[in-house]
Amino acid sequence: MLGAVVAHVDRRGFLTTSGLALLGLAVDGHTGANAFAAPEPIIDIHQHVGYSGRSDDALLAHQRAMGATTTILLPAGRPVSTPSTHDGVSNGLQAQCLGNDACYQLTQAHPKTYFTGANEVPDVDNALQEIERCLKRGAVLIGEQKFGVECDSPAMQKIYELAQAHRVPVLMHWQVDMYNYGFERFGKMLAKYPRVNFIGHAQTWWANIDKNHTLQAGLYPKGPVTPGGLTDRYLSDYPNMYGDLSAGSGLNALTRDEDFARDFLKRHQSKLLYGSDCTDVEGAGPKCQGAQTIAALRRLAGNKSIERKLLHGNAKKLFRF
Repeated sequence: MLGAVVAHVDRRGFLTTSGLALLGLAVDGHTGANAFAAPEPIIDIHQHVGYSGRSDDALLAHQRAMGATTTILLPAGRPVSTPSTHDGVSNGLQAQCLGNDACYQLTQAHPKTYFTGANEVPDVDNALQEIERCLKRGAVLIGEQKFGVECDSPAMQKIYELAQAHRVPVLMHWQVDMYNYGFERFGKMLAKYPRVNFIGHAQTWWANIDKNHTLQAGLYPKGPVTPGGLTDRYLSDYPNMYGDLSAGSGLNALTRDEDFARDFLKRHQSKLLYGSDCTDVEGAGPKCQGAQTIAALRRLAGNKSIERKLLHGNAKKLFRF
C-alpha cells in the first residue's frame, strides 16, 4: 500500500514538474512544435464576398484555415453596361464578387477581424459620392479598382483626390488591354499624388518585375527574371507605391525565379503586403493559392523579421490597425 502511495505521489510530482517545464518552454518559444504559443497574426489585404459563388460561411472558414487573423474585403462596383465594364463582362470584378453593402454587412457581423474597402465604377454618375459614403462608415481603402479606364483619366484622378482627402490607399488591378490602361505612364500619377498610397496588383503589375518582359511572354511569364523592370522601379522610386502579393500572379512572381524573389523581398521588404485573392473553400493545401503564397513567403523571406513585415507588419502600418 505504501509503495502504491509513493508511486502515486512520484507520478503526480513528475506530471506537475513536467507540465511546468513545458509551460516555461512554451512561454520562451522553445518547444519544437511551438504547441503552446499563440499563432502569429496574418493580415490578408485581398479577399472578396461572393467570390465565384462562395458562401459567407465558406469564406469565414477559409480565412480561419489559412491562418488570417485580419481580412480586408474588396467590393465590386455596381453592375452596369458601359465601356469601362466591357459592356457588363467585368461586373462583379469579373468573378461574381458582391458590392459595398454586402462587404460592409459581413464586417459588422465580425468587427475587428474583417474590414472593407469602398468601390465603384469610376466613370458612372455619383461614383465619388458612393465611394465617399462607404469611406465615411469605415472603409479602409478604395478598391479593388478593376475597370477598363485610363489610369490617368479625369475620372481616376478624381478618385485619387478623394483617397488623398480621406487618407486611404487605392488598390489597382493592372492587366494590359483589360484593366487600368497606361501602366507605363503611372509614374506621373505617383509623382502628382505623393500623399496617396497606391497598391499594385495582378498580372501586368507582377509580370513587370522583369526588365525584359514583353507582351509575347503572356500574363504569367515563367523563367529567370532580369532585375530593373517597371514594377521594380516604381517600388524603388516612389515612397507611395506598394505591392499586393495576392493571386496567381503574385505567387507566380515569387516562384518563377526564387533567387530573384529572395532579393526582391529583401529590397522591398517594407513595401509588400500579403493578400490571398483565392476562390477555394479549403484554405489549406495545394488547392489554396493563398496558403501556397504564405508558404512561399516563409520559405523565401530570408529571416523572421522580413517574414513578419510581409505577412502582418506592413499592412498594420499602412492601414493603421
